[in-house]
Amino acid sequence: MNPINLRQDAGALWENFMISERIKFNNNQSINKNIYFWRTTTNKEIDYLEELNGKLTAFEFKWQKDKLKKPKAFLEAYPQAEISLVNQKNYKNFVSGD
Repeated sequence: MNPINLRQDAGALWENFMISERIKFNNNQSINKNIYFWRTTTNKEIDYLEELNGKLTAFEFKWQKDKLKKPKAFLEAYPQAEISLVNQKNYKNFVSGD
């Protein structure tokens, strides 16, 4: 039960928190999006994806980073998808649907 800045699993906790809050928001608003996780056989991944009416939106959760490195394989497979970074600076928009 150490403070978050001393924990080795801060990134995993952040990712789980963001996903659970987004799912709660969507459920409370009766928004029925399909949700996914994406990973290649070489372990390139996208943390969380939502699909609604054929539109795919991807999210990467970073506890302490401000830059997003978009996996080339994902961009090639889903060129129309939007990819966003969710971090401590902008998470309120993500969990409230803005």
